[in-house]
Amino acid sequence: MALALEWRKIRRTGIWPAFIGGSLLAAAVPVINMAFRWENYVGQESSPLSVLLLANWPVMAMFNLFLVLAGACALYHLEYADGAIGHMRALPLWEGGLFFGKLSLIAFLCLPALAVEAAAVAFCSAHWFGHTDLLSLLQSFGFSFVMLLPSLLCSLLAAEIFKNIWTALGVGVICIFMAGMLPEKGLLFSLFPFSLPLRIWTQLSAESARCLLEAAAVESGLLAAAELLLLKIRRWFL
Repeated sequence: MALALEWRKIRRTGIWPAFIGGSLLAAAVPVINMAFRWENYVGQESSPLSVLLLANWPVMAMFNLFLVLAGACALYHLEYADGAIGHMRALPLWEGGLFFGKLSLIAFLCLPALAVEAAAVAFCSAHWFGHTDLLSLLQSFGFSFVMLLPSLLCSLLAAEIFKNIWTALGVGVICIFMAGMLPEKGLLFSLFPFSLPLRIWTQLSAESARCLLEAAAVESGLLAAAELLLLKIRRWFL
């Protein structure tokens, strides 16, 4: 029910066009890069998927992070702008349903966005390398979807805590740029929620990939628990 309600709300926002446009821009990155610099990549010893993701995924992942952040801020701004969230808190409804409904909606919107990006990578692999490993492609983008979830939860928490959309956006943008500046090596830096989406499945060993998946699941659970704790604290003091 919460998801259906959130789905109706997005007609008042630009989230649908933003996700469509953002996914198309991210999908254009490998196509444009290969169109102008194909000679730098064709002939390398690594698999085509590994070559393409290593060359293009950092930029594509940044697009995905900004989409998630913008979607979270836009959805909560819709609640705060007209005081709708205050009216909802006066009703006998569970406020957590609002948060998790928005979480489900943005996660659902990420799926077609990642599908468009995967299609672009598959096209580049087939056109310039002569073949596409569909199984590895699906595994890679499934891994990327899971890696997005902690950053999505962080973005929603920031958007919920800060009523001003620009404050929430600023916090998210700082976290995204921090993730881009943190060194790739080192377990602690890898576990930063906004760093996880930058990880490339084909560049990881099976053990490392499993550790990151487990870390993303644990972080998502902790952030969801933080939302429930926030609701209790707000109920006690407000």
